[in-house]
Amino acid sequence: MRNRASQTNGRSQSGQEVSAKKQQANPSWGRAGDTDWSATISVFLLLAFAPFLVLYFHISCQHFDCEIVAPLLDVFLYRTKTLYDIFQYIPTLSLETAKIGIGWLLFQLAMALWFPGPTGYGQLTPAGHVLKYKVNGMNVYIATHIMYIVGSFYLKLFSPTIIFDHFGGLLILANIYGYSLAIFSFIKAYLFPTHADDRKFSGNMMYDFFMGIEFNPRIGNLDFKLFHNGRPGIVAWSLINLSFAAAQYQRHGVLTNSMIVVNILEALYIIDFFYNEDWYLRTIDIAHDHFGWMLAWGDPVWLPFTYTLQGYFLVFHAVQNPWYLDAAYLGLGLFGYWIFRSVNHQKDYFRSAKDGECIIWGKKAKFLEVKFLTSDGKTQTSRLLLSGWWGLSRHFNYVGDLCLSLAYCLPCGFTHILPYFYIIYMTILLVTRSWRDDHRCSAKYGAKWEEYKKLVPWKILPYIY
Repeated sequence: MRNRASQTNGRSQSGQEVSAKKQQANPSWGRAGDTDWSATISVFLLLAFAPFLVLYFHISCQHFDCEIVAPLLDVFLYRTKTLYDIFQYIPTLSLETAKIGIGWLLFQLAMALWFPGPTGYGQLTPAGHVLKYKVNGMNVYIATHIMYIVGSFYLKLFSPTIIFDHFGGLLILANIYGYSLAIFSFIKAYLFPTHADDRKFSGNMMYDFFMGIEFNPRIGNLDFKLFHNGRPGIVAWSLINLSFAAAQYQRHGVLTNSMIVVNILEALYIIDFFYNEDWYLRTIDIAHDHFGWMLAWGDPVWLPFTYTLQGYFLVFHAVQNPWYLDAAYLGLGLFGYWIFRSVNHQKDYFRSAKDGECIIWGKKAKFLEVKFLTSDGKTQTSRLLLSGWWGLSRHFNYVGDLCLSLAYCLPCGFTHILPYFYIIYMTILLVTRSWRDDHRCSAKYGAKWEEYKKLVPWKILPYIY
C-alpha cells in the first residue's frame, strides 16, 4: 500500500491533472460527475441554510420549549424587538468549551491512530488502489465509554452532564471545525492529493466543494473519511445520550422509560456500526462517496447535533409513557435492527459463496451476472442477487433502517414535531440514496441494470416504492 501511494504522490502536477481528467470518462464510480442548475441551487441552499437549521433546533429547545415554529413566530409577530434580541439566542463559545471540544478531537485522533485493532481492507478503487485501515473502532468505543462513566460517575472528575452543559458552545466549535476541514480538503485535492488518479471533478467548483474531489484523502496513516465517518461524531453519539439522561435526572429527578429506550436503541445501532466496521469499509459511504463539505461538516455537526434530538428533547420534556408502549417501541426498533442485519448478512453470504452458489430461504440463490469496465479499461464481472430479501426490493435493508429510526422518535410522544426530525430526514436520505444508487448502477451496468430493475422493480418497500 505504501509503495502504491508513494508512486502516486511522485507524479508531476500536470500528470496528476491528466490522470484525474481521464476519470471523468467513467461515470460509473464515485458521486455524479456532471451537474445541472438544479444541483447547483441545491448545493447552495444546503451550504447556506443547513448550519442555521441545526442552530435553529438548538435555539428552539433552549429558549422555546422545543416548539419548532415558536422562534419564527417570535420574530414575525414582533415579539423580538431588535436584531440584538435575535442574536442573543445564539450560543457563545467559551474557553472551557473550546478545551473540551479540542481535547475530545485530539483524544479521538490519538486513539484512532495508536489504539490497537485489526487491519481491514477497503474495496478496490477505480484507480486500482486497495487501501488498508486500522479497524479499532469497537476497542476505541468501549475504552472511551468506560473512561467517561468511571471519570464522571465514580471518580467525580467531571459532571456526567458535561456535554449537555456545553452543548451550544460545542455546536459553534463543531461548525468552525467542519468548515475549516472542508476548505482544507478542497485545497488539498488540488495541491497535494493522496491519490491523484482517484479524484473526480465536475467542472462546478461549488459542487466539488460540497461533494468532494478526493476519494480517500489521507495524511500519513490518518484516513479523513473513515475517521470522520466513525469518529469523533459516532463515538460521541451515545456519550451525548448518556449526558442527556443524566441531565434529565438532574432536572426532573427521574430517568424516564422513554429516555432509556432511546439510549438502548441508538446505542445498539452504534455498537453494530463498530462491530461491523470492517464490513463498513465496503459500503456506499466509504466505497463511493468523496470527501467534501457533506462529510467534513456533516460528520462533526449534522450527525451529533441532529441524530441526538430525541434525547435532547427528553431533557426538556420528561415524557413517561405506559410501560407497554415503550416496550412496543423497543420491539419495533429490535425488529427493524433484525431486518437491517438480516438483509445485509444475506448479501455478504452471497458474495462469499463461490460463483454465487448458495442456498437462500431454502432455495438455490438466483442472480443476474453483469459486466462493467473499471477506469483502467479492464472488464470485471459482478452478480446481482435476486433471491431472499433482495428479490423483494433493491434496498430492503432500508426498511429496517426506517423501522429503527421511527422507534427512536416514538418514545418522545406526539406533542412536538422536533423529535421526529430524524425519521423525516432518514426517509429523505434513503430515498435520495436509492436514486443515487440507481444512477450509478445504470452508468456502470448499462442495459443489464435495466434488466435487473424489471426482475426487482421495487426500490425499497414492495408494492409501495
